[in-house]
Amino acid sequence: MKYRHSTAQSAAYLRLALKHMSQQEAGLHPASYALWYEYVAGTNPELKAAVDAQLERDGRLNEATTHALYARHVADFDTQTALRIGDSVNQIVEQISESATTAGEQASRFGGSLESWTDALNLPTGHGPLASGVEDILRGTREMQAAIRVLQTRLEESRHEVQQLRQEVARAREEALIDALTGLANRKGFDLALDACLKEVTPETHGPCLLMIDLDHFKRLNDTLGHVFGDQVLSSVGQILRANVKGKDTATRYGGEEFAVILPHTPRGGAIGLAEALRALVFASRVRRSGEKEALIGNISVSIGVADHIPGESATEFVSRADRALYTAKAQGRNRVVLAPRPPPAGVK
Repeated sequence: MKYRHSTAQSAAYLRLALKHMSQQEAGLHPASYALWYEYVAGTNPELKAAVDAQLERDGRLNEATTHALYARHVADFDTQTALRIGDSVNQIVEQISESATTAGEQASRFGGSLESWTDALNLPTGHGPLASGVEDILRGTREMQAAIRVLQTRLEESRHEVQQLRQEVARAREEALIDALTGLANRKGFDLALDACLKEVTPETHGPCLLMIDLDHFKRLNDTLGHVFGDQVLSSVGQILRANVKGKDTATRYGGEEFAVILPHTPRGGAIGLAEALRALVFASRVRRSGEKEALIGNISVSIGVADHIPGESATEFVSRADRALYTAKAQGRNRVVLAPRPPPAGVK
């Protein structure tokens, strides 16, 4: 993880970062957020030097400058950490807002008590040091109430900004887990989904199962028909997976021409059935070459390895068994589904 700050450290850095952000011409978006967080935390000396130089030259950072500095010096910002930091900002704003509300209520009660006390004493307005002192206190109390009301308004605006910021960071995180070409989860999305899936495994659950899917002869297809058509094939397979993998199941582009499907609650028989259905759908599909209305290319096939999880098996072992089954399918002639063997029970030879 890139950021290892405690909650208290994060809160302190956030207050400083938000102050800097509010003084710039750039919007309050994740890129600006990441840039100024690293700036005040002192974790990125090159970024700090670049920002200081830019501020000395232009006075403030605009949108273009902020994004350029972000791309050059921050770029790998951890969106999961950004969400956690966003929560901390929200908590800080909430705490300050509650304090301001309490202070406002106390000032209101004090002012009311002071006015009641003045009426009870029947002090002549503007006459005598006591009456003049009470008027000064009342005037100061009213000014304090007005200042607190302004603070509450600004805090409410800040709360909305923080909520918008969290939504933008959450959206960025979702986009970071999606493969742009196929619309499926990418490799990082696969890792997160598989980890979550295995954490839910109990002795009573059926599954999980894993499908590893690879396009047959993809390099030859690319070499003969071009990479643009290769991308169209990948996109087409992605559409088939999106249309047929539903619910809690997760379809992903594992990498290159390889795909994976995680089936958290599907037993072995159901996984094999889905794998066969997907294989048949891909083989029956036709992909149109870009710019050629009549050029429909068929006979595209996939090989699929299926593994059902063994209790106690790690994610790496689980994927490796499914992958070995996939390569067995390739070795047996491609365009087929192969189930990964399970090791014999302990003590059985």
